[in-house]
Amino acid sequence: MTQSLYTIRNAHPSEFAAIGKLMVQVYSQLEGFPKEEEQPAYYNLLYNIGEFTNKPDTELLVAVADDGKIVGAVVYFGDMQYYGSGGTATQEKDAAGFRLLAVDPSARGQGIGKLLTLECIKKAKDSNLSQVIIHSTKAMQTAWQIYERLGFKRSQDLDFMQQELPVYGFRLTL
Repeated sequence: MTQSLYTIRNAHPSEFAAIGKLMVQVYSQLEGFPKEEEQPAYYNLLYNIGEFTNKPDTELLVAVADDGKIVGAVVYFGDMQYYGSGGTATQEKDAAGFRLLAVDPSARGQGIGKLLTLECIKKAKDSNLSQVIIHSTKAMQTAWQIYERLGFKRSQDLDFMQQELPVYGFRLTL
């Protein structure tokens, strides 16, 4: 078995600004995804991604290459009441979730999104939770395939609209 070239760990506060810029870079380049001027509050959330870590049971995880470069990140929620999405997801009990997964465009196709997803699933299992909740959009079809291969199922009861953008829920039973 080959050793992963990436380490998954909690982000350091000194890295929060760079991670925010990476998030904005990734999301602003998605075809069909709203631009910053269309949803300024959402992009402000991305720029200030580190603020999520002020919430209980919430972690900003990063994938770090051997050279120290951050090549991906995701926000993990051990308690869904802090998840902060529209729809009903924040009322889910005995569940964890993750949002805002982003992989540096220069590092795509190397399994980083999968590694981050698997770490979130592991954290939920380690906490003896029964499910993991996530959301995605049509602009993130590549991620959908990863999630579905890992056992996530579309869960229409979690769908909601973010202004004009349909957001689709997925659920993994552990």
